[in-house]
Amino acid sequence: MSSVLDRAGSPSAGPDARGRAAAEADLLVRAPRRRTSPERICAALTLVAITVIAVVSLIDLNISLAGIADSLGNAQNFFTRVGGLRFPEPAELLELTVLTVGLVLTGTLLAAALSVPIAYLAAANTTPHHTLRGIARFIGVFTRALPDVVLAMVFVLMFSLGTLPGILAIGIHSIGMISKMFADAIEQIDEGPRLAIRAAGGTRSQEFFAGVLPQVLPSWVATVLHRNDINLRGSVVLGYVGVAGLGLEMSHAFKSLNYGLGLGYALVIFLLCVAMEIISSVVRVAMLGEEDAGRGVFVKLFSRGSILRQAQEPKRGHRFGTVEQALRRPWTAARVRSTAAGWIAVLVVIASVVVSEIVWSDLLTFWARIPEVAAQFWPPSFGSYGFEVIGAAMLDTIRIALAATLITLVLSLVIGSLAARNVAPNRATHRGFRLLLVIVRGIPELILAIVLIIITGLGPQAGAIALAFGGVGLLGKLIADSFEEVPRGPERALLATGATRLQMYAAATFPQGSRALIGHTFYMLDTNVRAATLLGIVGGGGVGYYLLNAGQGSNYPLVASIVIMILVTVLVVEGLAMWMRKVFR
Repeated sequence: MSSVLDRAGSPSAGPDARGRAAAEADLLVRAPRRRTSPERICAALTLVAITVIAVVSLIDLNISLAGIADSLGNAQNFFTRVGGLRFPEPAELLELTVLTVGLVLTGTLLAAALSVPIAYLAAANTTPHHTLRGIARFIGVFTRALPDVVLAMVFVLMFSLGTLPGILAIGIHSIGMISKMFADAIEQIDEGPRLAIRAAGGTRSQEFFAGVLPQVLPSWVATVLHRNDINLRGSVVLGYVGVAGLGLEMSHAFKSLNYGLGLGYALVIFLLCVAMEIISSVVRVAMLGEEDAGRGVFVKLFSRGSILRQAQEPKRGHRFGTVEQALRRPWTAARVRSTAAGWIAVLVVIASVVVSEIVWSDLLTFWARIPEVAAQFWPPSFGSYGFEVIGAAMLDTIRIALAATLITLVLSLVIGSLAARNVAPNRATHRGFRLLLVIVRGIPELILAIVLIIITGLGPQAGAIALAFGGVGLLGKLIADSFEEVPRGPERALLATGATRLQMYAAATFPQGSRALIGHTFYMLDTNVRAATLLGIVGGGGVGYYLLNAGQGSNYPLVASIVIMILVTVLVVEGLAMWMRKVFR
């Protein structure tokens, strides 16, 4: 508008020019502002309503700083009574650790293999038909919503006691996340190679293996490694339904009030989670290279010296003069590392299957038991509790999840922002908060809930606090990564005008990352709904208490009813998240 007025007021402008400029200015003044769509207004009001409900849930649960401070005093008294930590014999501890790692790796690899065809059918650009895409997407949502502890209950009935129920429970439950991330990566590929193979007469399988898979392989490997870390932390709860490993021994220790031994197992599991994070970082750097390895304090640690290696090795995108040269590539350091990492991965897979001690004969005999097991779960029934009691417990679980998500969001905004390279005041702050996120992410929520319940007593407060602090590791990392990925143009423009870091954050970084923040928060809520159910198993309040009692009492119709309620709740949250991402896109 200022340019129009300037043209009108210039000395060289004639009467006609001034008249046109005045008309344009009048149109600009009277032009209606772009209206916000009703759907966007409805989405914003929904966000406000969910936030209000979360605040009310937080107040109802009576979670306050004063209560947490009192718990710290109780914690000191508790650890004084318990005395020192106790551990099993080294040989027994090593056997349990190897068994747990083998179980988790085998289950994750099973999910990785099964996720490939499901993701292929779920991706819009590779699916043969829309109906198949809808079925594949539903399978992903269903397996993600079905708690792995419930799957373990079912498989314990169908197979012999041991590792196979845990492997299948981890594998089937992990399909949801891996297939979704893999399908999203397939939809974002460069279509040129795939279409070129189709134009040359290639089959669908040739299109996938030669035109799609090479582009999405880094994303697939990174997702599988991330899921393996999650499964290792989640394997703790499987011990409460009879799956062998560290989780089972820890549950026996706490149930027998042997807190020193139970906390010893908890410390071992925590150290194992951190060690797995380090190993995953090494594998990502070795197999994917530094550009595709992702972010993380350990990734940066193992990427040092990369400038020297890049100077000595051919750059990515190097073109060979002939086909023979391409087929006879030189054995550079990068190729040696990648080949060695691949063979090590194969050996680890074989070792994981061996140490899991799978009873392979069960795979041939369990088919006959499917009708018998299905009849125990169907039809669903609320039994003597009635819908009112179980429904109220489910509402408690939702309240715990909402309150925990609110606390997690507030803490993660602070920690995640300071962990972002473009927000932190200096490199030491950035790396320090990244390391803090790794440490927090390594503590399984179930262990944190057990310790809090021992200190504060049974109830939803302990479950909500455990979920809140446990979620900071994941949500804080997602927020840090999102803020680091925002376009830097607005930040540089504000910096050029003399803006402070806080002003840059408030006016450029946060507004650009807000859309991703909404999606990450709903993902956290989705995760917390399932996690709150599992925490109820150890006394964290909510419907998990009834789920465990029903499973241990062989009241499987009640288990089916609770699972259906959980599934409906997760589907509603999933639908809200998809709608919000679409509206605020």
